[in-house]
Amino acid sequence: MGDERQMKAEASKKLHKTKDPVERLRYKCLERGCSGIKGLGRAFRVMDDDGNRKIDYDEFKKGIRDFGVHMEPAEVKETFHSFDRDGNGVVDYDEFIVTLRPPMSNARKEMVYKAFDKLDRTRDGEVTVEDLKGVYDPSKHPKYMNGEWTEEQVFRSFLDSFDSPDDKDGVVTKDEFLNYYSGVSASIDTDSYFILMMKNAWKI
Repeated sequence: MGDERQMKAEASKKLHKTKDPVERLRYKCLERGCSGIKGLGRAFRVMDDDGNRKIDYDEFKKGIRDFGVHMEPAEVKETFHSFDRDGNGVVDYDEFIVTLRPPMSNARKEMVYKAFDKLDRTRDGEVTVEDLKGVYDPSKHPKYMNGEWTEEQVFRSFLDSFDSPDDKDGVVTKDEFLNYYSGVSASIDTDSYFILMMKNAWKI
């Protein structure tokens, strides 16, 4: 869905042009493809040394380095302050994701939520294998067709593509779904094309 190669190339190009520290971190993620934004969950856990779901400046500095983003000390400080919106000296998970996720228009978000709601048949805010039955047809999957995978494995593989990379629990939340599509959206210039792509992909 969306041309991932094109997205990685565009992210690299923009990365070299922008001086904005938050954008630099964002494009660094997008260089890894659609799942780069999903990888933020992992990046956050890596940074969060003491496991309190909040990152202080030292954890942030170490995390940036471990995530492979080269920044000058002053730039790291500036980036941290951009994430710390309420100025309390720590960044929580929501602040982190909301700031780093590529911006999406409301029209695009609406389509992503429509697709999610179509999948979430039990209306509990999570998509599971159970939800997919009857909505997603596994019989066309090449590995199902050649007998390599069962229906269940096809469903799990489908869910894993939206799931947080370090925490594949077979459950996809609305947030994870949005993180995935914010990556896809970043490579698509016009709302109309994004909306058309979503309508076709999800038969909305």
